[in-house]
Amino acid sequence: MAIVGDPVAAGLVDDLARPGGNVTGFSIIAPGLGRKRLQLLKEIVPKTSSVAVLSNSANPQSKIEFKEMQDAARTLDVHLHHFQISGESSVEHAFEDIGKEVVQALIVLTDPILFSARNRIVGLADRSQLPTMYFFREFVVEGGLVSYAPSDLFRRAATYVDRVLRGSNPAELPVQ
Repeated sequence: MAIVGDPVAAGLVDDLARPGGNVTGFSIIAPGLGRKRLQLLKEIVPKTSSVAVLSNSANPQSKIEFKEMQDAARTLDVHLHHFQISGESSVEHAFEDIGKEVVQALIVLTDPILFSARNRIVGLADRSQLPTMYFFREFVVEGGLVSYAPSDLFRRAATYVDRVLRGSNPAELPVQ
């Protein structure tokens, strides 16, 4: 794995130091990540008091990420409106729902389906005139405003793939 939030909470590994089973890799566990994204968005759009948050309802990591963001929102005096997709086909519907709320910005939570729909999401956010914080720079390459995330996780994950292919046991490679 290269971009999982909290693999223990998501039930993917038993322990970060000794994951057990066949899953290991790199986590984007960063207790302050949601707070930092919200804080940066508020700096970019200073009068932000209401933010839409887009996530995938089927992704257990989204629940963890949203909870962290709720805690940060209370201290930053920002109200969050949670919008969930159930698949790539429901992205447009989510933006219709977002358009019915009074929000000044949008945050897109980490998710593979949202990543694969990034071109549509960037376009819809642009048409909605919503300053948007994304989870990977690829959204910015597509024309999105800003992203904030750990870098080079895929390159680092490739080193673990190499080690496993050379005989290392994934159960004994700590999650980093």
